[in-house]
Amino acid sequence: MGKITGFMEYERLEEAHEEPKARRQHYREFHLRLKDEDAKIQGARCMDCGIPFCMQGCPVNNIIPDFNDLIYREDWQRAAETLHSTNNFPEFTGRVCPAPCEEACVLRINEDPVGIKSIEHAIVDKAWTKAGSSRRRRRTGPARKSPSSAPDPPAWPARSNSRAPGTR
Repeated sequence: MGKITGFMEYERLEEAHEEPKARRQHYREFHLRLKDEDAKIQGARCMDCGIPFCMQGCPVNNIIPDFNDLIYREDWQRAAETLHSTNNFPEFTGRVCPAPCEEACVLRINEDPVGIKSIEHAIVDKAWTKAGSSRRRRRTGPARKSPSSAPDPPAWPARSNSRAPGTR
């Protein structure tokens, strides 16, 4: 899990955010994602604590130590797959969650906990960015086809009224 001594070597990093005056000019996200290197450092802070209380604190049972380790190893694709394996919409839930996983983190006993919420944001934002750049516009048919030249819809198979022997 992460770097064995990472929790002793690295400090917790918070996500930066825009100043309130700038926020009033738009409706976009104002929390700025961690840089890849900063997310890696936060992933390194996750220690192999034996019983991951962070997972017990997570309301959707995210596999937190695994995606932290994958971020430390810079395997963003598998980290996104791991996150999506337990949470269908981390893009939304990660934004509104009060992060009880961080309060349950074993490191929280003596120090600042691992920045789990910021790591989750970084994973999701990077996955969305990558998906958006790799997506291509697909044409499913001719553009602007007039209704008169549209083909007839396929005929549905006739429903049979016959029943299997022995049924009513």
